[in-house]
Amino acid sequence: MRLLFILSTIIFLISACSDNREDAFIIHNVNGYTLLESGTLHEFEALAVRDGRVVETGSAEALFEHYPRFEKIDGGGHTLLPGLIDAHAHVMGLGIRELDLDLSGIRSLEETLEAIQQFAAENPEKEWITGRGWNQVLWGNDEFPAAEDINRVVADRPVYLTRVDGHAAWVNSKAMELAGIDRDTPDLQGGVILRNEEGEATGILVDTTMRYVREVIPERTDEDYAKALELALAEMARFGITSVHDARTDTYEWELYKNFADEGRLLTRIYAMIAGAGEIFDEMAADGPLESYADDLLALRSVKISADGALGSRGAALIADYHDDPGNRGLLFYDQDELNAMLLKGASAGFQMNIHAIGDAANRQVLDAFDYIYRELDNQEQLRHRIEHAQVVALEDIPRFRELGLIASMQPTHATSDMNMAEDRVGSERIKGAYAWQTFLNQGTVIAGGSDFPVEDVNPFYGLYSAVTRKDHEGMPPGGWYSKQRMNRVEALKAFTLDAAYAAHQDGVIGTLEPDKWADFILIDRDFFEMDASEIWQTNVLETWLAGEKVFRREL
Repeated sequence: MRLLFILSTIIFLISACSDNREDAFIIHNVNGYTLLESGTLHEFEALAVRDGRVVETGSAEALFEHYPRFEKIDGGGHTLLPGLIDAHAHVMGLGIRELDLDLSGIRSLEETLEAIQQFAAENPEKEWITGRGWNQVLWGNDEFPAAEDINRVVADRPVYLTRVDGHAAWVNSKAMELAGIDRDTPDLQGGVILRNEEGEATGILVDTTMRYVREVIPERTDEDYAKALELALAEMARFGITSVHDARTDTYEWELYKNFADEGRLLTRIYAMIAGAGEIFDEMAADGPLESYADDLLALRSVKISADGALGSRGAALIADYHDDPGNRGLLFYDQDELNAMLLKGASAGFQMNIHAIGDAANRQVLDAFDYIYRELDNQEQLRHRIEHAQVVALEDIPRFRELGLIASMQPTHATSDMNMAEDRVGSERIKGAYAWQTFLNQGTVIAGGSDFPVEDVNPFYGLYSAVTRKDHEGMPPGGWYSKQRMNRVEALKAFTLDAAYAAHQDGVIGTLEPDKWADFILIDRDFFEMDASEIWQTNVLETWLAGEKVFRREL
């Protein structure tokens, strides 16, 4: 009996010690929601966490009884959700935007020029004026600006400004001079230099021709890139993003991400897509796919390739002419054999292939390329290949996503940002296969939700709002734009959590708050499932937690 008593005492003390660790806690007094692996919605009022992972969800009474020595954290009655996942974004682009001139949302050419002039005056030390975010569609006439416009406010220094979608650049005469662009400079495959009636370059470079100027811009410093990453991580944490799929990562950026992870400075998980299937792929993929680095903070098991440009700059490749620009069908970046070869190269090495396709011609070309590799290689469904954007798809091509088991990686805010010009671009028939979320969901296609920031705002609640309402922030149009395609709230949350995790092969470790998954969660200031839909975009993130560690707290 004495021996049994001693053994019982030892077991009790070991249990007590393990339950009294600083990294074991119960956050209670919360209005908790999570999807389960089955896709059903589960509600709870307390969450138990140990060693950075979920132990259990349930009632506070039950969890207090099961884990009496866990630290107790009062959630203040706030709503708790799984950390949100942005399935398509540009991490360094977000950070660099914070260092550069931001022209996002400016609604006239003259106001845009004023911002350029002011930025140049405030930064006299900058050899180049660089920035992004301009959008001629917002200026009222949908006409591209020209170099001479910038020359009016900055003529002595080169200026390079990327359009909001990242698929066109607006430059001044000084920049064209330094890049050697003149009437004889040839267009490149997948790109065009816009020219006036006399054949002179206007100052607008679409897609691949942007490299003419980009290649003469001085390289940024290591300090610039480190600061940009810090800023990007802080922004993502502030808006409740606990994981992001970085759409085109190069060797330098990957090493920077690893350094931040090693130093404990990575506030968001990053699922990296290797930038193309060329030399960068050869270097980064030499050791094969990397499923996890630093406790699932990083992964490198996918490749990003672009098949065409964007709709706003009329670079998206269409099967028939642009409705508002007869004779123009946009630009395919590769011919079919080239694209097939790139997909075959990446997929045969075991990498998920994530292909940007905006226009219906590009989507068809990419579907044909996936069909090709499925016939050439076995077990491709296991790699969970994706089409990024899947924005304008011929109605007869949509079922091919299901047949090939492809994921549609889509960005809801693209619909509400583009609704002021999308139908102008493609007409009333082709628009039926555009931003067609419910059509994809109804056939069983997985949609991974994202934003494409900094093309769109980093705030994922903007995306959730667009998904649920298909309206702008002023509530227009009243019934929602092509409202039959909107998602319900469970579908929207699933796209930004469980299905985004699935699209990164990470649904076993993140995406829901189920036992043994990482405790990535957020507290928000209103009930996502009970608030009026018009308020979703106004949601504030109060706290962001990554692996049981608080990485952001809003000052009230």
